[in-house]
Amino acid sequence: MSQSDKFARIADLEPNRPALEEMRHHLHAHPELSFEEEKTAAYVADKLEGWGYEVTRNVGGHGVVGCLTVGTGGRNIAIRADMDALPILEKTGVAYASEIDGKMHACGHDGHTTMLLGAAEYLARTKNFNGTVTLVFQPAEEAGEGSGAQAMIADGLFERFPVDAIFGLHNHPGMPEGTVLSRSGPMMAASDTALIRVIGKGGHASRPHLTVDPIMVACSLVMALQTVVSRNIDPTETAVITVGTIHGGEASNVISEHVDLAISIRSFSPAVRELLRKRVCELTEQHVAAYGAKAEIKYELGYPVVVNSDEETVFATEVARELVGDSNVSTCPLIPGSEDFAYFLQHKPGSFLRLGNGLDSAVLHNPKYNFNDENLTVGAALWARLAERYLAAGGNV
Repeated sequence: MSQSDKFARIADLEPNRPALEEMRHHLHAHPELSFEEEKTAAYVADKLEGWGYEVTRNVGGHGVVGCLTVGTGGRNIAIRADMDALPILEKTGVAYASEIDGKMHACGHDGHTTMLLGAAEYLARTKNFNGTVTLVFQPAEEAGEGSGAQAMIADGLFERFPVDAIFGLHNHPGMPEGTVLSRSGPMMAASDTALIRVIGKGGHASRPHLTVDPIMVACSLVMALQTVVSRNIDPTETAVITVGTIHGGEASNVISEHVDLAISIRSFSPAVRELLRKRVCELTEQHVAAYGAKAEIKYELGYPVVVNSDEETVFATEVARELVGDSNVSTCPLIPGSEDFAYFLQHKPGSFLRLGNGLDSAVLHNPKYNFNDENLTVGAALWARLAERYLAAGGNV
């Protein structure tokens, strides 16, 4: 038997495919939003306990942590899956579609959870490792401020479960199913929000000279904000500023008192992130003042940049190549979306991967999105093999 044949293969997980599909479809049909994952967490915890894991419930809310120790090895690997759904009305038409109107697994967290459960069952049954596997089932990844990762860390996750490294993944629509993407260093963007109120002076639409029209000022500000990236950020860096909402006025013959804007700001380095914050605030205040208006700005720092550590990323990429072949592993492009896995990586070395969800997959957060079941055995085998390799007797990352 070759060295690589000692560890989990996709074929080893194939006999469990029907059970994995049953689990995934159950989770898909019963979605729970951020901070509501009580039944999902209980489902996960019950499965883990049935397979012999030491389970801790209610970590940082509805978080579940399952630990399994085999042998005398002192190393401890953590693998994370997210559990929450989104407030979207499902339009997939599948037989196992959401049974709850207005809630669905439109980001694939049902698949992420199932893949890790599949690895959990396999690892408990085969026990082909020497050390401790710590499985982190996280709530509220979609929450934004006060997310599940933040809550679990604040609840002492890494003090109560002292792991050496942590790994996670997300499915990736637009890439063939079963393909793995990895990247050392910055991979996914920091996501910040600016909430701006432009305050003018209201009045009659027929007498604009007696007013300070905040709609006109806001429209000018929208255009001006687009110069922050093009004229302040090094062209070799990546950043995005998008005005997502603009609301003002109630009637066509009334100039309103104020206009509200909500802006999404993405970046991939702390220096660029701070420069964007500084310039958005300065430009907003000065630009609206030039029109005789005022600005109220609430600048909210969201998820930080996902920064993968080099050593763990090289290791995870090597494991992926062993599992699916060199041709099915590639470098992940920078992703302007954000992920609260970034908080874990601020505390522990680790790596976040992407797993292709199919070329024809609907995009994430779309009512027609569905996780690709072909990935269930691939993802379960990837996590099982990663844990086995990391905790192999005498093994090195």
